[in-house]
Amino acid sequence: MPTRSAFLLALASPFTLADSAQSQANGFVQDSAWSVLNRTVYDHREYRHGARNSAARNAYKPRDERNGYAEEWGYGLMGTLQSGFTQGLIGVGLDAHAYLGIQLDSGGGRAGKARLLGLDNQGHPKDEFSRGGAAIKFRASSTVLSYGEQRVKTPVFSSSDSRLLPETATGLFLTSNEFSALKLVAGHFTESTDRNASSHDQGLVVNYSNAVKGKTFDLAGMVFAPAKNLNLSLYSSRYEDTWNQHYLGGTFLQPLGEQRSLAFNLNLYRTTDEGKSLSGRIDNTTWSLMSTYTQGPHGFSLGYQQVDGNTPFDYVTRGAIFISNAVQLSDFNAPNERSWQARYDLDASPWGAPGLSMSAAYVRGSQIDGSHVDPQGGYAYLGYGEGGKHWERDLEMRYVVQGGAAKGTTFSLRHNVHRGNTAQAELDTDQIRLAVEYPLTGRL
Repeated sequence: MPTRSAFLLALASPFTLADSAQSQANGFVQDSAWSVLNRTVYDHREYRHGARNSAARNAYKPRDERNGYAEEWGYGLMGTLQSGFTQGLIGVGLDAHAYLGIQLDSGGGRAGKARLLGLDNQGHPKDEFSRGGAAIKFRASSTVLSYGEQRVKTPVFSSSDSRLLPETATGLFLTSNEFSALKLVAGHFTESTDRNASSHDQGLVVNYSNAVKGKTFDLAGMVFAPAKNLNLSLYSSRYEDTWNQHYLGGTFLQPLGEQRSLAFNLNLYRTTDEGKSLSGRIDNTTWSLMSTYTQGPHGFSLGYQQVDGNTPFDYVTRGAIFISNAVQLSDFNAPNERSWQARYDLDASPWGAPGLSMSAAYVRGSQIDGSHVDPQGGYAYLGYGEGGKHWERDLEMRYVVQGGAAKGTTFSLRHNVHRGNTAQAELDTDQIRLAVEYPLTGRL
């Protein structure tokens, strides 16, 4: 039987001090690395049952001049340089990036909805668009403070990379790994540059509200991993004069024997209006739970998601939505919506095709009721009704080259279908998306 002291030691072990990362610094240049990612994306969306490429926030051209489909094809080039840290008690470093997007094909009546390409003031896709930025960073022990334009990944504020170019954010971001199983983060941001933007002065990107934007976003959080198969996250954030949003998340993986396991993924958000309530009254609790059974190359998943509140679940930046039913064409996050998901994943390696994987997902949502949305708030324009329902089917095939000069090149083909009634806000759409990525990496 374990002694009491042994039990207390095991309980306290996750909070043991981690080795100082700064003490292992080799220098600004010596620890530097660079990467270049070439990406080509083709996105075609065919609208059905009278729907058109005319969503209010994308219809720069008059509605009657836009097509019944959206189509964009572009090439993106992303260069990144990450320096090491100078030696000493406090290390100094610099991270820099430069992005270029080039139009391969589109048009004023077809562009906007896919958000691959930059648009001019008349709604026509630009021949090319670009942006760049940098962040200076300081490290003491195993704590890093970055200031400038950077990419961030947290459940409440996250830089999306799901289009041609990545999203970036401007501000302060602190990451601390002083304890072996505990990560602490904090941030203050004044800008989030959208994926197809070239300007850095458009404020924060908000997904659903069309109200006046708050000027700042603050966050603090922790990630705790008390065991190898358990991970817990807790975050709190404030979008100035708009909402306070809190997040609780957890993942748990239970091995069941050789090549078999059962995993659970929980995500819960609590959002309430604050300050001037620029987006109107908000009192929203949204959560999801996904379970996945894996046996060898097969993965079977079942998920449930629920929105409690008279507004949709909204978020700042394009990537800060970790709920499981936020899929390709819909987030399934309408007011009071209930949705479930069934998914199957296959790794084709056992059949002589290493690097090839396939997935199929089906999501169905119902009980949407947006009839009580604040009529003076930022969500009334979406036109939610009562009794809304919809479904989505997503198919994907992905192949990653395993060796040779093209090692790491990724090919992805998706076919997505969405259908719903008029009481929900998403369009009836058939989508085909083809993406090819070729990475290059190295050290200085």
